[in-house]
This record gives sequence, C-alpha cells and structure tokens, in this order.
Amino acid sequence: MIFSAGISLLLGIVHMGFTFSASHLLPVHSAVRASMAQAHLSLTTETTVLRAWIGFNASHAMALLLFGLVFGFLAMNHPKVLFESTFLLALGFAMLLGFALLAKLYWFSLPLAAISVALLCYVASVLVARSQTGY
Repeated sequence: MIFSAGISLLLGIVHMGFTFSASHLLPVHSAVRASMAQAHLSLTTETTVLRAWIGFNASHAMALLLFGLVFGFLAMNHPKVLFESTFLLALGFAMLLGFALLAKLYWFSLPLAAISVALLCYVASVLVARSQTGY
C-alpha cells in the first residue's frame, strides 16, 4: 500500500512540476498555445482555454497528491483503520482504476504503466492484509 501511495505521490509531484515550471504539458505549436490563450470556454468568458487547461492539470496533480498522502499516511500510521474499512478500500480502488482508465483512453504509456503498477500494488496489499489478518 505504501508503494502504491508513493507512486501516486511521485506522479502528483511530477505532474504539478510540469504544470507550473515546464512546458511539457503545453502544445508544441506556439500558434495553438496562442489560440488557447485567446479562446474562451462556452461555459464562461471569465477564463481562457489555456488558463482552464493549467487549472485542470493542477487539480489532477492535487488528486494524485491527496491519494498518495492520505493512503500512505493511513497505511503507515493507521493500517487497521484502512484495511478494515470497505469504504476506504473501495474508494482507493475506484480512484486508481479511474486513473488507469483515463490513462488508457486519453494519456500515454508512461502514466498508464505507473498507475497500473500502483493499482497492482494496491490490490496486492489488500489481498495480503485480508489473508494475514482476516480483515
């Protein structure tokens, strides 16, 4: 579980860094970037597509960070609470599975591989905990 949480935490840190301190998550073509900076969403004119894109990436990174911090904390400090809670275990599984599906459908191979390993570690930790302690 700690390894699963650590992978998520690392992905969140890298993603946040790429969001604010690098151009890795921006379009390669400067004309596309300029269009994004000028275009508004149909929903509102209070932001641009580029600003929304940055916000979406930051909130995505925050979700990974939150998952890694909460599940890592619980695994290290309160494993009984974590492994005895069907709600928490289902929530964590759903979150990682959701990230894996998004990676498969919309992202690229590196995040898919990393989140798949995190998901496998998560499932393995639950199975091991359940078999050893009867949770």
